[in-house]
Amino acid sequence: MSLSVAMKAARGALQANATATGVVSRNIAGVDDPAYSRKIASLVTTDGPVRVVISRASDTLLFDKTIHSTSELAGRTEILKGLQSLEDTVGDTEEGRSISARIGAVKTALANAAGQPNDINLAKAAVAAAKDLARSLNQASTTIQKVRFDADQAIAHSVGTINGLLGDFDKANKAVVFGTATGADISDALDNRDKILAQLSQEIGIHTSVRAGNDMAIYADNGAPLFDRLARPVTFAPTLAFGAGTTGNAVLIDGIRVTGSGSMMPVQAGRIVGLMTVRDEAAVTYQKQFDAIAGGLINAFAETDKNSAAGTALAGLFTNAGNTALPTAITGLASSIQVNAKADPEQGGNPFTLRDGGMNGGAQYRYNDTNAASYSDRLRALQSALGAERPFAPDTELPASTALLTAANASVSWLEATRKAASTQVDKESAVLNSASNALSNATGVNRDEEVATMLELEKSYAASAKLLAAVNAMLQTPLDAVR
Repeated sequence: MSLSVAMKAARGALQANATATGVVSRNIAGVDDPAYSRKIASLVTTDGPVRVVISRASDTLLFDKTIHSTSELAGRTEILKGLQSLEDTVGDTEEGRSISARIGAVKTALANAAGQPNDINLAKAAVAAAKDLARSLNQASTTIQKVRFDADQAIAHSVGTINGLLGDFDKANKAVVFGTATGADISDALDNRDKILAQLSQEIGIHTSVRAGNDMAIYADNGAPLFDRLARPVTFAPTLAFGAGTTGNAVLIDGIRVTGSGSMMPVQAGRIVGLMTVRDEAAVTYQKQFDAIAGGLINAFAETDKNSAAGTALAGLFTNAGNTALPTAITGLASSIQVNAKADPEQGGNPFTLRDGGMNGGAQYRYNDTNAASYSDRLRALQSALGAERPFAPDTELPASTALLTAANASVSWLEATRKAASTQVDKESAVLNSASNALSNATGVNRDEEVATMLELEKSYAASAKLLAAVNAMLQTPLDAVR
């Protein structure tokens, strides 16, 4: 071997060693970064000097499993958070703040008033208990609609995040494609692209397709293209206010509806799916339960025509926003139910109308014709009506026929069972994601001890190359010294 060849070999070895050392340093620096994949420096020998080719550790199947689990967990978590917010409507049963406790209080107050029908204070107490019940239903409805509004706002934020990430992905994808075409090191660019995909999967379920030149396309889990050479617009119009009958808007991808019952192929996972479930399903069903209970209360306390079974029944102690007529639909009753002003002493009413009837005027609606102070038939009839079984529509998910107190308890049980099921799903998906993440980390992550050991080997290699270079230098220096 000539000295010039030896010199080139030594210099090539030092350059390769420097590149490999840089790769190990990058790996050590990325130990605590979950988005970092281990970089691998491979020596390639050709007719020329030794080259170092940098690649990265990857596992497509594990990565796809991880982002799928990320989407599922994000959606399930939003459902659980929404249900936990709805639990604010239940109140503390021990403190008598729940709807069922309020109904029980009205029932007790009616029994006390019926025992002493001439006691104005007991009549006032019954009206006050009814006002507390109506107020609790109003507050519960307000809480439910706030949960729906918050979910709607969160959907808007999620859509904004999706569009921002698609813009970032466009830049990252172009960097990968350009680096692939020019033969540059694209390992960090691939990491950046995968990091964006992981963030995007939290908002919406996705799958990807890699084409020639490392170009990647992204599709929502329903097949709608999110990115195919350019980002597709994801749009959503938030709703300014929610009531019991309000229907929120859908999310659109490139103008196509991808959420809600009106979508031909709705997306299946991600934060926006969980938020949609809270806004349009769980909260809506819960609202229907309270509306049905409010409707049952208005009908239970209605005043009927004592002279004719075919006569028109009118609102009694409970009314729909003060209307005399009985409601024909239950939608929104929990938010509008209130105590009849004619019976409320705080509004100038007479609480004895609860005993005597006649809140709506007209002799046919007055039951105590003789103004007897001991008259209790009407109060006892209201007790019976409050405890009577009533039908409930299937979409309320309450028992088909039951008493109002039982229905209120069933509503609490429904919410708790739904929350528990959601919590179980979150725990399950968390375990799946943790398992997939650990497997991916083991396959592509950095082991600090292994990298340190590799660094020590590189130091030995550097020392050997340096000795060779020093020996060649000494051989060259000897004839030069002789000439001098």
